[in-house]
Amino acid sequence: MNYFSSDFKLGILGGGQLGKMILAETRKFDIQTYVLDSSDEAPSRFGSHAFYKGSLMDFDTVYQFGQLVDLLTIEIENVNLDALDQLEAEGLPVFPSPKTLRLIQNKGKQKDFYVANHIPTSPHQRFVDLKALRDAVTSSAVEMPFVWKSAQFGYDGNGVKIVRSTLDLINLPDVECIAEEMVPFKNELAVIVARSASGAIKTYPVVEMEFHPEANQVEYVICPARIDEKVAQKATDIALKVSEAFNHVGLLAVEMFQTADDEILVNEVAPRPHNSGHYSIEASYTSQFENHLRAILNLPLGNTDSKVAGIMVNLVGEEGFSGQVVYENIEKIMAIEGVTPHIYGKRETRPFRKMGHVTIVNEDMTEARKIAEEVKNSIRVISEMK
Repeated sequence: MNYFSSDFKLGILGGGQLGKMILAETRKFDIQTYVLDSSDEAPSRFGSHAFYKGSLMDFDTVYQFGQLVDLLTIEIENVNLDALDQLEAEGLPVFPSPKTLRLIQNKGKQKDFYVANHIPTSPHQRFVDLKALRDAVTSSAVEMPFVWKSAQFGYDGNGVKIVRSTLDLINLPDVECIAEEMVPFKNELAVIVARSASGAIKTYPVVEMEFHPEANQVEYVICPARIDEKVAQKATDIALKVSEAFNHVGLLAVEMFQTADDEILVNEVAPRPHNSGHYSIEASYTSQFENHLRAILNLPLGNTDSKVAGIMVNLVGEEGFSGQVVYENIEKIMAIEGVTPHIYGKRETRPFRKMGHVTIVNEDMTEARKIAEEVKNSIRVISEMK
């Protein structure tokens, strides 16, 4: 099929920053792209050939949108899977498939899937609601401390909380959830796997993630990870095993823990471009967004090697500020060699909202990390008025 400068239409469910960065690649290749999102202010509203406003969880909306396009992909997992089932049954290619998404959309099912497929992960228990969890804590069936996770609709640290005492249970939402055993770890790692419809597969280098202690959001993504080569190979091998088990098409970001004794445990996955791969736009031969397109269109996968060391710094709304966004000191960081800011196009900021990211590239990883710290301490995502 001819995708380039043709009547072919690619549909994307979700119009956030990931969609916006996919659109940079579709425009490079002159591929017609339609986007569906629930917000008039979605970052992807300008870069697509056609933008539609509607609920991603509504059957009719997703089904009717799918009838407009020749192939459908996602930039967010929380979409109506029954509509995708129907579209796929009628012959529309949907990548990743709704079967894969069903395993991933619910974190309880996802964790059970790892256990069933002998993929190393932290021990967990599933609960239908908050009462069931409290009863388990009372009867000592669950020991504290543990990590509480909402089974669905969590994102960017939302839906995750460390429970150290019964007081921490008071304000948890009454939803289906899981309790994970606390695992002592020394690094949080990620590997992005690109897999095409024909089964061709490539992996990006292992990256290391540093998290904000309060918001549970990634602050820095460091590529390559500063770990032993044997540990990196083990992480890559496990990511490939996860990819094979899910039989996904497109990108799969596999987030992992490196334990104190250098074991690798899978935390969770994302079947789409991912925050841990943003560095690849500047630092890799082929960005994660281009390889997602190549994979779902069954085109040859691009080189996933890095050209240079890369560090990504997330730009999130500063605490105490809400309203029309202002990027304070952005000119200062743009004056630094090897620094590239990406602004997502969200006009309104609020505390910890992802508003953009900055990539730092340098041949010297130590220097890159030093510059990343300078960037983090210089730029502030605030609002015109507190």
